[in-house]
Amino acid sequence: MELGLENKKQMKWAIVLGVLAIIAVAYEFIPMFMGSSSDPGSNAQAAAPVLTRSASRAGTKPGKKPKTESLDPTLRLDLLASSEQTLYEGNGRNIFVSQAEVTIPAPMAPGVLETQKAVGYQTPIPAPPPPIPLKFYGFASQPGEAKKVFLSQGEELWVAGEGEIVNRRYKIVRITPTYVEMQDVVNSGPPQNIPLTPG
Repeated sequence: MELGLENKKQMKWAIVLGVLAIIAVAYEFIPMFMGSSSDPGSNAQAAAPVLTRSASRAGTKPGKKPKTESLDPTLRLDLLASSEQTLYEGNGRNIFVSQAEVTIPAPMAPGVLETQKAVGYQTPIPAPPPPIPLKFYGFASQPGEAKKVFLSQGEELWVAGEGEIVNRRYKIVRITPTYVEMQDVVNSGPPQNIPLTPG
């Protein structure tokens, strides 16, 4: 029995809340249907004087007349003429001359570069990448097929052509009659040549 009574209470509250929601929506939209929707600028026009009055009250002192801005859209030729006659008076630097034409005075004290030159400082040369440990073992291609070579490292042997990766690290860039050009893709070093002489 209590279950039915609870549902009735919930139903009454749902109806009351629904009616309140309908009243709130009607309160928002009824002024639009009462004639103000035909003139959408009327709300803005009615609000505009209030804003200007409040702004003029906040920014002025009592007893002084507020300054009014002119909203006249006509072109004022006298103001344009006065701005056109303005001459540029710089303070020594001409903005119309490129920086290449301006001479920069030399520094008074020796800089870091000059002391490095005096000491004999040289830029460090990066260490060359480690040599590729693969050796040419022989050719694996037949006439009419793409060139392939046997490459070995210790007891391991691989067969690969141009563009293929050997030992998950070395890419064959090119196979020529005298050498195999390979690149270490892990260290991103420059290509290295492996001579075509069995080792």
